[in-house]
Amino acid sequence: MLTMIRAVLGKIIGTRNQREIKRYQKQVALINALEVEVQALSDAELQARFFGLKEAVQKGEKDLQEVLPLSFAITREASRRILGMRHFDVQLIGGMVLHEGKIAEMKTGEGKTLVATLAVALNALGGHSVHVVTVNDYLAQRDATQMQPLYNFLDYSVGVVTGGVGDEERLEIYANDIVYGTNNEFGFDYLRDNMKYSLEQKVQKEHAFAIVDEVDSILIDEARTPLIISGPVNRRMENYERADMVAKNMQAEVDFTIDEKNRVVLITEEGIRKAEELFGVDNLYSLENAILSHHLDQALKAHYLFARDKDYVVSNGEVVIVDEFTGRLSEGRRFSEGLHQALEAKEKVGIKEESQTLADITFQNYFRLYAKLSGMTGTAQTEATEFLEIYHLEVVSVPTNLPVQRKDLNDLIYKSEREKFEAVVAKVKELHAVGQPVLVGTASIQKSEALHALLQKERIPHTVLNAKQHTKEAEIIKDAGLKGAVTIATNMAGRGVDIKISQEIKDLGGLYIIGTERHESRRIDNQLRGRSGRQGDPGVSQFYLSLEDGLLRIFGSDRIKGVMEKLGLQDGEYIESKLVTRSVENAQKKVEALHFESRKHLLEYDDVANEQRKTVYKFRNELLDENYDISARIAENRQYAVARILENNQAFKEQDFSSEDLENAKNALQEEFNTQIDFSPLQERDFNSVENFILEALKAQYAAKMAHVEDLNRIERVVYLQILDNAWREHLYTMDNLKTGIGLRGYNQKDPLVEYKKESYNLFLELIDSIKVEAIRTFYKLELVANTPEDTERFLSGLEEDQLELSFNNQDIEAGLSDWGESKPKSIARNSPCHCGSGKKYKNCHGKSGPKKGIFATQNKNTDA
Repeated sequence: MLTMIRAVLGKIIGTRNQREIKRYQKQVALINALEVEVQALSDAELQARFFGLKEAVQKGEKDLQEVLPLSFAITREASRRILGMRHFDVQLIGGMVLHEGKIAEMKTGEGKTLVATLAVALNALGGHSVHVVTVNDYLAQRDATQMQPLYNFLDYSVGVVTGGVGDEERLEIYANDIVYGTNNEFGFDYLRDNMKYSLEQKVQKEHAFAIVDEVDSILIDEARTPLIISGPVNRRMENYERADMVAKNMQAEVDFTIDEKNRVVLITEEGIRKAEELFGVDNLYSLENAILSHHLDQALKAHYLFARDKDYVVSNGEVVIVDEFTGRLSEGRRFSEGLHQALEAKEKVGIKEESQTLADITFQNYFRLYAKLSGMTGTAQTEATEFLEIYHLEVVSVPTNLPVQRKDLNDLIYKSEREKFEAVVAKVKELHAVGQPVLVGTASIQKSEALHALLQKERIPHTVLNAKQHTKEAEIIKDAGLKGAVTIATNMAGRGVDIKISQEIKDLGGLYIIGTERHESRRIDNQLRGRSGRQGDPGVSQFYLSLEDGLLRIFGSDRIKGVMEKLGLQDGEYIESKLVTRSVENAQKKVEALHFESRKHLLEYDDVANEQRKTVYKFRNELLDENYDISARIAENRQYAVARILENNQAFKEQDFSSEDLENAKNALQEEFNTQIDFSPLQERDFNSVENFILEALKAQYAAKMAHVEDLNRIERVVYLQILDNAWREHLYTMDNLKTGIGLRGYNQKDPLVEYKKESYNLFLELIDSIKVEAIRTFYKLELVANTPEDTERFLSGLEEDQLELSFNNQDIEAGLSDWGESKPKSIARNSPCHCGSGKKYKNCHGKSGPKKGIFATQNKNTDA
């Protein structure tokens, strides 16, 4: 009933989208009215008008909305002159959608790259750098190169940040008015910035405005994978191989069951007994064997849920992840929690160490850093609710410049995969015979290579585009519209690359799209369809499915199977109806809902960490500021540490203390501050008097010790930074462990998320406490003999320890202190002799609290998936 009422109202007053388009069309009329005026200007005059806008905006005389019509008119005219491309009216609408911080849904071939120039040129007027985010390095480089002449004409500089670019070059790139790059590069640069040791080294100075191209791919598909900078953690490598051996000796449905829908493997009682026998342990789930049970879970996943050439490939002796949404190889990314190592053991390649998180953030929280965020894609309406709920981004469907002529035919469903592929080959053969180009979409590398073999048997010339040929992607997809071309592609399908067709191909019916399997997400299917029928071109799309396809087998085949059995279909026959197509779409909606919950779940947990991250990074930036007066912070920490020592003694708390209690306090202060305090001058013997006496004595001693040190404020800030980073990394490690086990609280009728929030809050309070105490302890135990500006510079630039005139009273920090000015400090091996000369191993002496990876950590920039 409600749906009917909405439909009637929509016809009377129009949908929200239609009303928005009408509003934009009024602005389009204003822009078009300026066209004759700007066309009459010379190049120099046109540039002068644009510079006038820039000056007015930067002086605060006009805001961006006021200058939008003229800015768009000038940008369009400049584009016509410089690039030979004039923006269509619908592209002007797209530009306004982006400027307002919304998502412009525009069909393939509608010129999204050109649309972005309107919003970029307008928003860069204020003097803030604009970031344009793309899905891969190729598109970032291509779009920047194509549009740079236009931006240069408008006096904007352009940079492209891609993988392999060094720190110095990145600084120069981010200094440009307009910066193109991938989501991964922008995200990792943010994390790396918050590991730097001076504000000047930070590449991202601000997050003003970002346009995300293929926004659904980046903010939805990749949002389940956080960005992580990690370092190695010691684990016994043989345990991965033992677990792999055990997994291979276990039998499905007897020793374990597989839940494909939820992607988990559940071990049975029989399986537990067998595993204990094979591992040679009495209780697989005892505390000492917990690591083995975890490795076995991951080994079973590796063997029975993850398939080679579908979820990953083996390339150059390494297991490389295949992105499930793009089909591209995710170089440098690794599955977390030991899963990647389990896959390496399965494939008999070198097993690399597991890693510990040093810095992390989700794409959701990274992109929410921007003051204004917008995006564009051909497919966003199916996820409009998520965009609005998570990012506060409204989706506006921009009309096409010309009506869409493509015919989207109903799905054909076969009983088996064999029958389906035979039908696909027959259709390809038929189309190839008349010269009509065909693009065949497959769900995995495995399926693309199976189809490749069948086409070879039929001697049909074709090209295969999958993760193994990703370097040739642009050329392969570009030629897919040539006469007689047959292209097999995984769902990467050259996203962002248009397939242009000739008049002859238009007469043949345009590009024919064949999908061989429905993806879990409707958007990916729509992307495949959208490769045909660009700019009013004709085209056809149709999906060939089977009951053996993963999506139908897990989510929707029973109903369809019943229909097929009633019809009594013979080998090679299929069913085709809107009812069946709707059933498939309903199955997709179920999976999309599951994935939305998964992303939302990840974000709920990261939101907890994000508040802590923002607090730590804010303080970190204060420490990097050379004008920050750290002496007040040191005084506060000194007071906190002294109060803690006194309050730990019950006699002081009760204001009833003796000379013996004072002696105990003296010893505690000696241990904590490495200093002797003479209590003989003390007159009053109440708590406040004792506390003030100690504080004054400590303050005077510290001032005397540091009186000769040049640039003390800077040294104190750098040392404090190291202590902060060390504690933060340890905190992240603890948070990772907490997150891994928190789900078990659900068995005790407790909400794991609520429990996580409580526990993480308490851990954060402990973090703050440990930073205060460790900082003041370090400052009092640190002695600097060097006292010239040159010595200070050498100290802070992290030269080798033996080149510095430094001496230390605190053995815990002496190794690596000279590297405190660097982002890649030394490491202390926990099994090496301790520096105190006791002869003990470091871990048994000054490393009692466990491996300290912060101050002495070696940075590792691999990512966990």
